[in-house]
Amino acid sequence: MTESHESAGADPGDAHFTVFTDREDAAVVARSLSLPGTRILKHASGRPWLVGQWHDQEIVTARAGHTALAVIGCCPIDAAELERHAARLRDLAGLDALARSLPGSFHLVAALDGRLRVQGTASGLRLVFHARVGGTQVAATRADVLAAALGTGPDEEQLAVRLLWPVPHPLAEAPMWRDITAVSPHDALIVAADGRTVRHSRWWTPPEPVRTLADGAPLVREVLAEAVDARTRQGGVVSCDLSGGLDSTSVCFLAARSPARVVASTWPGRDPADTDLYWAEQAARSLPDVEHVVWDAGASPLVYDNLLGIDDLLDEPTIGVMDRSRVLHHLPALAERGSRLHLTGIGGDHVAWCSEAYYHRLLRTRPLFAVRQLRGFRALWQWPLADTARALADSRPYGKWLADSGGRLRDPAPATVSTGLGWGMPPRLFDWVTPDAERAARRALREAAAHAVPLHPDRGLHTDLEQILSCTRVLRQWDRMAARAGVPMASPFLDDRVIEACLAVRPSERVTPWRYKPLLTAAMSGIVPDACLRRTNKAAASMDAANGLREHRADLLALWEGSRLEQLGLVDGAALRRLAQRPGTPGLRDAILYSTIAAEVWLRGLDRTAGRRTPTSS
Repeated sequence: MTESHESAGADPGDAHFTVFTDREDAAVVARSLSLPGTRILKHASGRPWLVGQWHDQEIVTARAGHTALAVIGCCPIDAAELERHAARLRDLAGLDALARSLPGSFHLVAALDGRLRVQGTASGLRLVFHARVGGTQVAATRADVLAAALGTGPDEEQLAVRLLWPVPHPLAEAPMWRDITAVSPHDALIVAADGRTVRHSRWWTPPEPVRTLADGAPLVREVLAEAVDARTRQGGVVSCDLSGGLDSTSVCFLAARSPARVVASTWPGRDPADTDLYWAEQAARSLPDVEHVVWDAGASPLVYDNLLGIDDLLDEPTIGVMDRSRVLHHLPALAERGSRLHLTGIGGDHVAWCSEAYYHRLLRTRPLFAVRQLRGFRALWQWPLADTARALADSRPYGKWLADSGGRLRDPAPATVSTGLGWGMPPRLFDWVTPDAERAARRALREAAAHAVPLHPDRGLHTDLEQILSCTRVLRQWDRMAARAGVPMASPFLDDRVIEACLAVRPSERVTPWRYKPLLTAAMSGIVPDACLRRTNKAAASMDAANGLREHRADLLALWEGSRLEQLGLVDGAALRRLAQRPGTPGLRDAILYSTIAAEVWLRGLDRTAGRRTPTSS
C-alpha cells in the first residue's frame, strides 16, 4: 500500500478525506480534489484510494490479496492485527462484527474486489457523505469538500430548516447542499465496482436495555477505561477537564492511572453559587501526581464571544459557535504545558443518564413501579399533574408527531413535561423568521413526516439516541476547531463501545428521581473517591450566557448588519437588530437566538474561507 503527500498532513485529530473506487474516471476526480498538503493512499493499481489530510498516528492500513483496510482516527489496533482481519474478509458485510468490536472513535474504510465500504461512528462524531462527481460516486468525511467539487452553493431550503429550534430527526442529518447525500451514522456506505451504484447498509443497532445496574456498571467501567486508555497509553502529557462534575472527574481519574502525565484544567464559574471549583479541588486532593491548573474565572470568555471573527472550515451551521471561544481559550496554555491531547467529559450526560420518556412505555409494562417513579419526577421537575397525564396519554407515532409539529411552529414553547415524556422538543420558529422561510421549513417537515421512522420505536431510546447525535454534531466541529488551535480534543464517553454499554442497562435503573447518575456512580466506585461521587448536581453557567448577551451586544448588532440570512429573505434583519439592542429581553435567556446565529455565522464563514475550500485543478 503506497502513499504520497506534499506535507505531513493535518494536525493530529484533524483527519478528513475522500474515498475513490479503483477506476480511471475516479482517479481523474481524485486528482482534481488534491489541495496543498494532500496525502494520497493508493489502490494496488496505483490509482488513488484515499485522498485528504491525516497524521501518521491517526491511520492504520493493511492489505491482503484483493482486500485493503484502513482505520482512520483513534483505535488501538496495529497493522498486523488489521492484516489478519483483511485476510479473513470474504464479504464487506463481514466488517460489521469488526466495527462493533474495536474500541475508540474512527472511520473504517475497506476495498474488496473493486467495491468500497466507508463508515463512521454510530455516535455521529465521524460522518460519511457521498455525491456523484464527474460521473463517479465519491465518499467524503466532510460535506463541504463534495460541495466544492460540485461547485454548488448552499441550499436555501435547508438553511430555512436550520432556523428551526431544535432541528428534529431526520432533518438534522441532511447536508447543507443539494446533490450530496448523508449516510446515517448507523449505516455504512457501499459503492459497487462500477463506481456508480451505491447503497446504505445498517451496521449498528442499539443494544436491548436488559442488563441490571449491578451487571452493567462493571462493563461501563471497563469500556470507559479502555476508551481513555486508547488516548493515554502512548504516554506523554495529556490534559483533562476537571469541572468538578461526575463526567470529567471520572475521565480524569482514569487518565491518572495511565502512563501519561496528566494536567487537570478547571474553569471556575462566575456565578457565586457555582460549586464546581469546590468539587474540582475535592477531586484534585486525591490526585497527587496530577498538575491541577485553576484558571481565572474573570478571564474566561463569555457566551457569544468573537462571533464576528470565526474563520473555521465548517460543513454545517453549529450552535457550537456560541461557546467556541470558551472551549478553545485554555488550549494554548495547555499546549505550553506539553499537552498533546485534551480529554473532556462531554457526553456523560447523554449516556450515563437517560430520558424520562422511557416511562411512557414503563407505565404500560410496569404500571405500579412507573407511577411511583413518576411521582418523584413530578416533584423533581415540578410537572403539573394534568400536563403529566396528557403527556403519558399521548400515543401518536413519530411521523404523526412530526407532522403535527409542522403546524405549530409559531406556538409558544410546550410544557417541559410534554417534551420530557414525549418524542422530544417539537421545533419552533421565532418572530424574526420570515414567512418564506417558514413555508420552506413547513414543507421540509411535511415531506420528512410522510416517511419518518424514529431512531427507535421506544420514545425513550429514540430521545437518547437523538440527544447523542445532536451532541456529536456540535462536538464534531469543536474537535476540528481544537485541532486547529493546536491541542486536539477527545470525548471518551462518546465512543461507540461506551454508548452501547450504557444503553444496555435498564432505563428504570439508569434514570430515577431518587439518585443522580446511578450508573456512572456505580461504575466509578473504587476509582473515583466516594466524596466526589456524592455530588448530585451540576453548574448551569446561566450567568455567563446572560453576561455574554450584554457584553457582546455590539457584536450581535454588527452580525445583523448586512445579514446574509436577511439578503436571502430568511430573516427580518431589522427585528434582529432591535433585539440586539435589548439584551435583557426575557426570551433570550432560553437560547432562542442560537439557531439563527449559527446559520448567520456559517454563511459568513463560507465567504471568508472560500479560497481555502476550492480544489485545485489537476
